[in-house]
Amino acid sequence: MHWLMVLVFIGLYAVINLKGNFAKGSEPRELMKALHFSLGLLAFGLVWLRIVFRLLGTTPAIVPTPPVWQEKLAKLGHLSLYVLMVGMPLLGWAALSANGKPVAFFGLGLPSLLAENKDLGHNLKEIHETVGTLGYFLIGGHAVAALYHHYFMKDSTLRSMALK
Repeated sequence: MHWLMVLVFIGLYAVINLKGNFAKGSEPRELMKALHFSLGLLAFGLVWLRIVFRLLGTTPAIVPTPPVWQEKLAKLGHLSLYVLMVGMPLLGWAALSANGKPVAFFGLGLPSLLAENKDLGHNLKEIHETVGTLGYFLIGGHAVAALYHHYFMKDSTLRSMALK
């Protein structure tokens, strides 16, 4: 599940950044937006599976055990990632709904979450974009921490992630 989510996030960020290469209203730009919406909703669905697996399964112990402050920072980082994976799709869906735009999951139309309200929609879109930018740092920090543990701490963090 971990690596599937990595692929979904790569796709999410790739298509939203590629969108800017196309003229407004063009077919390729609309395709990039539609893919971004669909991949966001896919992430939203997959995160619930991740949560179930996490609650039902066990997380491998890191050997050697990291300092307590690192464990607490890791828990905060993971919680932040889960908030991102749940909150961002809902925020995007709400922004589209408030802007009166259709929301589709790979072509399947979904109901609006909010009544049309352009001001609210604009604000929600701005928040979504800002949090999306913060997501780069959160995801990047997660990757850097895993590499730090593997190459400098020489513990089992990255090897155990390979199994997730």
